[in-house]
Amino acid sequence: MVILANDRRSSALFPITALAAILLIAVGGLLAWTRAGGPIAPQAPRIPAGVAGSEPDGPTVAHLRVQVIAAFPHSRDAFTEGLVWQDGALLESTGLYGRSSLRRVDPESGQILQSVPVDPRFFGEGIALADSRLIQLTWRENTAFVYDASTFQRVGQLRYGGEGWGLCTDGARLVMSNGSSALTFRDPQTFDVLGAVDVTLDGAPVDQLNELECVGDEVYANVWMTDEIVRIDKQSGRVDATIDASGLLTDDERVGADVLNGIAYDPDDETFLITGKLWPKLFKVTFVSADSGG
Repeated sequence: MVILANDRRSSALFPITALAAILLIAVGGLLAWTRAGGPIAPQAPRIPAGVAGSEPDGPTVAHLRVQVIAAFPHSRDAFTEGLVWQDGALLESTGLYGRSSLRRVDPESGQILQSVPVDPRFFGEGIALADSRLIQLTWRENTAFVYDASTFQRVGQLRYGGEGWGLCTDGARLVMSNGSSALTFRDPQTFDVLGAVDVTLDGAPVDQLNELECVGDEVYANVWMTDEIVRIDKQSGRVDATIDASGLLTDDERVGADVLNGIAYDPDDETFLITGKLWPKLFKVTFVSADSGG
C-alpha cells in the first residue's frame, strides 16, 4: 500500500523540473518507507471530519465519530493489515516483509490462539472469509493465498494484477482495494474481476482506500495515513458517511504505533472492532453522530 510519485513531465527548463522530480521522488520514497514500517509521516487527512456538503441533488454526508464501548489488549508486534470477525474470535493478517502472518486472536485478552507465518518474500495484506476459505492478499506480489479457515492450512493461491490492500466479502462477491479510489468486485472462487466502482465524496475521488469491512450494502474503509474511516454505498461508490476515529490512543500509547488500520464487524451485537498497525489496544466501538455528546 504505497503511493509512488512519478514525474511524467518533460521541459526545457531543466533546473526547475529536475528539482521537482527530486522532491517528488523523495516524497514517494518517504511514503513507501512509512508503509513498510518506517517513521510515521505527519497526518494529512484527505477527508476532514466535519466538512459539510452533499453531492448535487443527492443526500447529505453524515459526519460520525467513534464511541468506545471497551478497550482490549492488542499485540504490539502486529502490523495489522486485515481484520475479520469469526465465531467470537478475530482473524488478523499482519504485514511487513519477514514478519507477515495470519493469526486467530482472542479479542478480549489479545492472546494469539493460532498463527502461521507468511513466506518472507511476501508482505501480508487484507483478508476475507469466503465460506470455509480464508483469502489473504499480498502487497506487491500479485498473489492471494487461500487457507482452510479452521486449520490455516494453505490450500491454494490466486493471481491478480496491481497491488493488494484491503479485502472483504458481501456474501456473493469479494470487494478489493488497491490504494486508489476504486473498489474492485471479484469472484471468490476464481478471483476474476466482476466489476468496479469509483469511490467519491461530494463528487471528488477518495483515494488511498485501505482495509475494508463489508456490512450489508455498504463498505467501510480506512483511508491510509489518516484517522478517518469512510462508509461507502457499494452500488454507487458514493461516500455517505465519514467517521472520525482520532484520539483513541493516549500520547504514551502512540509511541511506536503506526496508523489506524483494521475494521471488523460483530453482527451479534452490531458493534465494530478497530485497531491500528503496532497498536497496543483494540477498541470495541459504535459509530454515532459527531454532534452527539458522551
